[in-house]
Amino acid sequence: MKYKYLCLKPLLLAGSLLFLLSCADENSPKAVSQGSNQPEVKEQVNPFPFYKNITVRPGFNFEVLSWGKGVDTLGGYLILMSDSAKNDFKSLSNERNGIITDAWNMDLDNDGNPELYIEFLSKQNVRDLNVYEYSRNVFQKINFPSLSSRIKKNYGGKDKFFIKNGDLFRSFPIVNTEDTTQKTGALKILQYKLSGNSFSVDEVKD
Repeated sequence: MKYKYLCLKPLLLAGSLLFLLSCADENSPKAVSQGSNQPEVKEQVNPFPFYKNITVRPGFNFEVLSWGKGVDTLGGYLILMSDSAKNDFKSLSNERNGIITDAWNMDLDNDGNPELYIEFLSKQNVRDLNVYEYSRNVFQKINFPSLSSRIKKNYGGKDKFFIKNGDLFRSFPIVNTEDTTQKTGALKILQYKLSGNSFSVDEVKD
């Protein structure tokens, strides 16, 4: 009997240790997934007041965006050019004094080089354009003509730029020269032509 007891004693001791280990494992804290308890990530608000992607042809794009904190009319703008077919990427940045309201691509002089037209609301009801031609891998600024002193006599803002049949136009209500607060209801329309990176302006007659 004593011999049997001595043989069984190690087995009983091993069984007791296994039992204690299993109890400790059951009572130990379990790892809990934290994913379900994490707050939902809010979608970031677009930091750019204006953004537009302009496709000239597949793989050839211009992106126009503006930025600035504080006064809406002050800040900067950026033009990004991507030509994936040629692995060519260029950028241009500039300051702005106005709110960008639109941007588009044209080839007004039909020379095969795209022009970017960036429309600004420079005052409460006055619009203007910044124009760049992309040629030979660089941006070339083209001066957009201001209104002549004669045309300004009938100009009171509220102008609009528009494209018709591939041509660029500008229209605005005619202001009475005697009383600038009274409008006749008629529109003045100007047509812009581009040649040799220089604009000319013609009045469209009724």
